[in-house]
Amino acid sequence: MTVRTSAAAAVILTATIAGCGAPATETPAQLPPVNARAASLQEGFSTMERLVEAARKEGSLTVIALPRDWVNYGEIIDAFAEEYGIKVDQLEPEASSARAIEAAASLKPDVFDLSMDVAVAHVSSFAPYKVQGWQDIPDHLKDHRGTWYAGYGGYMSIGYQPGKVAAPSSFSDLLKPGYQVSLAGDPREASAAFNGVMAASIRGGEARADRGVEFFGRLKSAGNLATTAQAASAIVDWDYHNAARAAENEAWKVTIPGDAVLGSYYVQAINKKAPHPAAARLWQEFLFSDRGQNLFLKGYARPARMEALEMRGTLDTELAARLPRASAEPVVLTVAEVDSARAYVKREWGEKVG
Repeated sequence: MTVRTSAAAAVILTATIAGCGAPATETPAQLPPVNARAASLQEGFSTMERLVEAARKEGSLTVIALPRDWVNYGEIIDAFAEEYGIKVDQLEPEASSARAIEAAASLKPDVFDLSMDVAVAHVSSFAPYKVQGWQDIPDHLKDHRGTWYAGYGGYMSIGYQPGKVAAPSSFSDLLKPGYQVSLAGDPREASAAFNGVMAASIRGGEARADRGVEFFGRLKSAGNLATTAQAASAIVDWDYHNAARAAENEAWKVTIPGDAVLGSYYVQAINKKAPHPAAARLWQEFLFSDRGQNLFLKGYARPARMEALEMRGTLDTELAARLPRASAEPVVLTVAEVDSARAYVKREWGEKVG
């Protein structure tokens, strides 16, 4: 199971319905020239056929920081390559969001998959592009200019071994004798671990870093903080990771504490200097198509367009039924809240938890 520190529904092609009074279809000669760096399909390509043609001429797509076992990216990448005949070069799959940005100048990826705080901090590095499903993405999960927008997300959860410990109903249950609790990395570096600290801090719908650090300090004092994930009987991690563990191991279960639901999303962006700009835009259309969003769902992630897919009857309900259930609306931290909390965790974790 990868811990990150820090394919398409068949493409729907626009058709003109022939009939009495129907407008004449534009011929290729009447269409404007392709602009591979345009900010929308209509503006740059006019039709999906022309976008696909332009991307195939470029021949390849370069991605970075996409582990193949992370939210089903292996299948997503393979499906995109097969669908369009475009080679996908995969660079530094284990890299963090921060590392992906840092390496962009030398490695020249076409697209990014980033934590929201990293995306917001580097918005000048991205090329605006609004996918066809733009209106389906909730407003608080996208930049209004189209520089970045959430592709998928998850809720913080507790994975546990029922043969060793009782099912926890809250984070405080992890203080009970017998639990050995692990975070998904160091919260000063790993986004999943940081969010685990913040989830444990939620009281009355509010997350506070000081409470989260204090809680894990108490876990350590009680002897309940595991030194390694291998030694843990419970792991605080995103539900898509814990659900994947449970699918692979019958001795593993996952729950989302009803009193402390924390949600977070990873966002998509196009490199402003993408060597393959048409392929980059086709990749985004693919990810946000019904097929692409359901492929994220297959990886136990929660697609950004999930509500719209459900309303239109295109959501894979069998896959959706596998998701761990949350009994409350998730708390989603703002970028400012994340920045402040990260600073606190980096400053206090070593002294108070170690």
